[in-house]
Amino acid sequence: MNKPVGLGETRAEPTTAPTLLPQRAPASARWRKPWAIGGLLTLAVIAAAGIAWWLSSGNGTVHYTTVPVTRGAVTRVVTATGTVNPVLTIIVGSYVSGTIQEVQCDYNTKVKKGQVCAKIDPRPYQALLDQYAGQLLRDQATLDKDRADLVRYQKLATTNAIAHQQADDQVYVVKQDEATVKLDQALVDGAKLNLSYTDIVSPVYGTVVSRNVTIGQTVASSFQTPTLFLIATDLTQMQVDTNVSESDIGGIKDGNKALFTVDAFPKRTFQGAVSQVRQSPQTVQNVVTYDVVVSVDNSDLMLKPGMTAATRIVIDQRNDVLRVPSQALRYAPAGSQRGSNRPAGAGDQGRVWVLRGDKPVRVPVTTGLDDDTYTEIVKGDLQAGDQVIVTEQRDAARTSTAPRLRL
Repeated sequence: MNKPVGLGETRAEPTTAPTLLPQRAPASARWRKPWAIGGLLTLAVIAAAGIAWWLSSGNGTVHYTTVPVTRGAVTRVVTATGTVNPVLTIIVGSYVSGTIQEVQCDYNTKVKKGQVCAKIDPRPYQALLDQYAGQLLRDQATLDKDRADLVRYQKLATTNAIAHQQADDQVYVVKQDEATVKLDQALVDGAKLNLSYTDIVSPVYGTVVSRNVTIGQTVASSFQTPTLFLIATDLTQMQVDTNVSESDIGGIKDGNKALFTVDAFPKRTFQGAVSQVRQSPQTVQNVVTYDVVVSVDNSDLMLKPGMTAATRIVIDQRNDVLRVPSQALRYAPAGSQRGSNRPAGAGDQGRVWVLRGDKPVRVPVTTGLDDDTYTEIVKGDLQAGDQVIVTEQRDAARTSTAPRLRL
């Protein structure tokens, strides 16, 4: 209950601070700020992209790397690795078994046809020859006696002093003796031949490149003829046996020019010609190759059998033609339509860029042979001395003076 207010008293009313309720903004005010921020961000992105484009545009200095158009040879080659070998190497072995008694040929010995290089102990074969010769003499004497008896029997048979059957039987005996003598003669001839095989002789004129026998060594030829010497017929004529892959063999023909180097003479290039493309394939780890034989003159005897040759076989060549570096056909200025300018093959259309008056000028050309370094120009507004562009380089873009955009 409220107390009554007396005279001179004042009743205090409770004082409570008024509550301030938030004021709800109008709808238009609620959406104005996000749109403003988004707009500023969009403007910033557009401005940054424009500045970046302006900085990266062609305002900087461009430096071109050029190479002159020249006249010269364009050569397409097939590369292969091969081995230097003599044209003909003779394997000298032994037909008979025995102990090596003499060795008269060594490495690098120049031999003549029929020259004795080694000798097998001939005594066992001489003894066998003497045995067969003795049998032949014995059977020959028997034959002579039976022939004389045959003549006598035939005379007696004509006078009926003996039966005709006895004379006929003597004819049979003589024929048996003749057969025995022929067998003995064959044995004697075979023994003489085996005795002659105890001399290991060179069948050709040449040079000994390998010796695989020493004095006292026992040679056994029962199952396989042993190799005693390798004789090269002529070391002044050599050949390189190269392995060419099946993808490149189609362009190689007899008579193609070939160039090769060997590790022993890295600064010298040897020249030869393809003398044979062998049909027999060689497959190693599913890679098919063919043996291409390159003949080479070796009059100075610089090449040795077994050397490894890095060979380049020329399958096509153009001499004294207008040519440009192949890289020039792949160049295109910045900002132009990119892509390979190099034609797919000879006679195709291409283009190069020529520096004329400090400006690149596009020149359409018709190409011919290419060797991965130079490409022949068959047709086009080019001449020797023109500077074709192969690469370009731009200086760093200049600093922009545009004011920075602050958010």
